[in-house]
Amino acid sequence: PLGPAPAAEPKGPAVTPITPPGRHGPFRRGPIRLSLGTQVFIKKGLRPFDFHDPYYFAVSISWRRFALLFVSCEMTINLFFAILYSLQPGSVSNQAFVPLLSNFFFSLETLATVGYGEMYPATTYAHVVSSIEILVGVIFTAIVTGLLFVRFSRPRAKVRYADHPVVTRHNGRPTLMLRTGNARSTLLYDTHFTLHALVRNVSEEGFRHVGVVDLPLLRAHLPVFPVLHMVMHVIDEASPLFGLHAASPDIAEQRFFLSLTARDPVIGQQVTDMHIFEGGEILFGMRYADAVNAMGSKVIADYALLSSVVPDGGDDWPESQAEERFPDEG
Repeated sequence: PLGPAPAAEPKGPAVTPITPPGRHGPFRRGPIRLSLGTQVFIKKGLRPFDFHDPYYFAVSISWRRFALLFVSCEMTINLFFAILYSLQPGSVSNQAFVPLLSNFFFSLETLATVGYGEMYPATTYAHVVSSIEILVGVIFTAIVTGLLFVRFSRPRAKVRYADHPVVTRHNGRPTLMLRTGNARSTLLYDTHFTLHALVRNVSEEGFRHVGVVDLPLLRAHLPVFPVLHMVMHVIDEASPLFGLHAASPDIAEQRFFLSLTARDPVIGQQVTDMHIFEGGEILFGMRYADAVNAMGSKVIADYALLSSVVPDGGDDWPESQAEERFPDEG
């Protein structure tokens, strides 16, 4: 619950936040921001980074932050060992630059196990430090290699969506439609679609809360998803879109989440995807232009027309243009 919904603030004792034991420190405070389209969720009272779960942090950040994190760790490790070498002057032979700079390059070569042979440990102390650095370098390289493999190997569903959902009549009933397309060069199979709406409700006790409503689809499962598919939801009395139109003041507050799970036969794994759209993006009284043409055993899908819409009931493509749009290749 987000709290009571009366206009005036209820008077009472101030709320005192309770800090759980062991949660002190600079990483306790947030806020953590999650964005789903234009909908923003803010979490307070949580640590944005958990030292007990560094793996999830490393694979969830953006590629830019990951690159900056890698460079920062690489520079910090080499600078740390360069300082250790500098604690004993002359520990590294054949230094051609300022001792700290030479030790930094020697540390970089040692960490990468390159060892050009020009500079080498000259004392027992330097041999001990370089041995420790080699061990650290092997572990650091293994960790970075594993993280890179995970970030590159995450399966993704390459699915395209129409720019705007539409509301038109289907079998005499108002229906919300969103055209989707498999953009892979191969097919997807065992595909499941789910559509949800984020709605704000007020309970009988006067408390406001944000909830997720499942929107049933006319066809939520596809055994094979080769080209295009129309996701359709019939707008009935239970739908959050019931009674709304383009001029409704509440239409812009609607949020919709379309989820997809499928099996990719090429990689043999399950792939997922999510598309978020708002009520203000819905086009009422429009329908999608015809983008699929069947010619015998051939089904031709024109993805350039994925987002094309025409007025409901209009003739989108005259007969004279049919051959021009889909020439018979046979």
